[in-house]
Amino acid sequence: MSQSTAAERGARRRSAAAPDADGAFTHRQIVTILAGLMVAMFLAALDQTVVSTAIRTIADDLQGYDLQAWATTAFLITSTIATPLYGKLSDIYGRRPFYLFAIGVFIIGSILCGMAGTMYQLAAFRAVQGIGAGGLMSLALAIIGDIVPPRQRSRYQGYFMAVFGTSSVLGPVIGGSFAGQASLLGIDGWRWIFYVNVPLGALAFVAVWRVLHLPHERREHRIDWPGALALITFLVPLLVVAEQGRIWGWTSGRAVLCYAIGAVGFALFVLAERAYRDDALLPLRLFRNRSFTVSGIGSVVMGAGMFGGLLLLPQYLQIVQGSSATVAGLQMVPLVLGIMTGAMSSGIAISKTGRYKVFPLVGIALMVVALVSMSFVVGVDTSVWALVPFMVMLGLGLGFNFQPVILAVQNAVSPREMGVATSSVTFFRQMGGTIGAAAFLSLLFTRLPQEIGDRITEAAANDPAAAQQALQLQRAGLEEVTSDTTRIAEFPLLVTPFREGFTASIDLVFLIAAGIVAIGFFVFLFLPELPLSDKSGIQARQGEAAGTATSDPGDPAEEAVEAVGAAAPTSVPPPVGRPGDDPSR
Repeated sequence: MSQSTAAERGARRRSAAAPDADGAFTHRQIVTILAGLMVAMFLAALDQTVVSTAIRTIADDLQGYDLQAWATTAFLITSTIATPLYGKLSDIYGRRPFYLFAIGVFIIGSILCGMAGTMYQLAAFRAVQGIGAGGLMSLALAIIGDIVPPRQRSRYQGYFMAVFGTSSVLGPVIGGSFAGQASLLGIDGWRWIFYVNVPLGALAFVAVWRVLHLPHERREHRIDWPGALALITFLVPLLVVAEQGRIWGWTSGRAVLCYAIGAVGFALFVLAERAYRDDALLPLRLFRNRSFTVSGIGSVVMGAGMFGGLLLLPQYLQIVQGSSATVAGLQMVPLVLGIMTGAMSSGIAISKTGRYKVFPLVGIALMVVALVSMSFVVGVDTSVWALVPFMVMLGLGLGFNFQPVILAVQNAVSPREMGVATSSVTFFRQMGGTIGAAAFLSLLFTRLPQEIGDRITEAAANDPAAAQQALQLQRAGLEEVTSDTTRIAEFPLLVTPFREGFTASIDLVFLIAAGIVAIGFFVFLFLPELPLSDKSGIQARQGEAAGTATSDPGDPAEEAVEAVGAAAPTSVPPPVGRPGDDPSR
């Protein structure tokens, strides 16, 4: 009797989040799965910001100030490389085992980071943590693609954007709070930044284990190990130079060596992908799909512009406004509210109208207006409240861009390639963000000495006491002070000229970020707006397996229809597609 009861309970648990015979999920089942995914995604998004506010405290405690950048670089390298790997392997073997693997590795990495005794150990353990983080976000988006039809998908993906935005605010607050504690329960305060991931990760693991039961049919395949090794050879040196180039010098010997190794890795990657064809880690034929290509290029541009705004605003709030890292995180709440509003409202509108192309275009326009406005409004005496409308506008623009681009790709590719397509767009956005962050910070710190020096010279000419402090600053080294801005407090008469020079530099970077984001507008003009399918990824795959697809996805007749639709006046409705087809190939 007890065995029968246990079996019944197990069956009920499986059915609570398993599809019916047609592969359809109820709203309750979707929300149940979504809850488990959101906890895991919260961990990944939180960890991108929580360490940044505490890294200086960590470096001081571990006596590795000059090595602190590697703790960030190691996480970035492994998480970026792992993203496309998770996508491809989950298409072959199923999402559930790899999502559980990602959560488990992330938990183990977090425990090891909390136990680190040196900066070298911390960097190595952050690399382990990054391997797990690489799958948490991209696989969550792919799983939503599996269980929700494209027409309704944006509504649910909006919840993910709410989690992303919330973690962006909570990260600096939590990091600053723990770092400010000398000891908590007999453990260094900063170590709790990593230990807090353990119970949350365990909760996510149990939730996914219990609720995520997706049907999957394995297919014959070859694992593209040469492509994976070539991708590592291509990305590692480029990510390293992106993070370290400002310190090394962009034309230094080490930087040039990284460029050369990266170029060789890229050539080897292309050769491997051509050889493995359909089994490739990133099948090159996907780039013949216009939706995929446009979304990939647009994601690189948007990632660069996005991180430009998200990095520069906290810098301004902390250095010019004098806010602590914790307070600066709270002051960014309007931007996060904008992201959440943009993501949720666009999701509802897309589910009702089936139109998605307009949102990236409107979003980019809002971002450009916000960045240009901030370049003129931001000043030494500017009130934080004066920035609120522009932060909301920037957030709305970001919210309008995130999910429609993912949706466009998922809707355009074969359901068998949902994972690799989703993770590829995420990968392109991460690469754009890395390149953008490196370029913007390099430009900022290149301009700072000149802008600050001009204003200090002017102040010294009008005040003998300021001139005396300017001499002391010259002995200390202006570049040293600009790289560690807290030291300007040692020269109180030069604080205002320093802030004026910093503001002038950041205004220029805001303008350049706006110009880069504007390029995305012209890229997304070429994004096809295909009819949104009313079948989820699982239903579409089951239809293909049963032979119910009504035409060959590569049928030239369909390509001709799409071409006619793209050239037709905007008043003519788009051609009607069929579930499981790939009209844009």
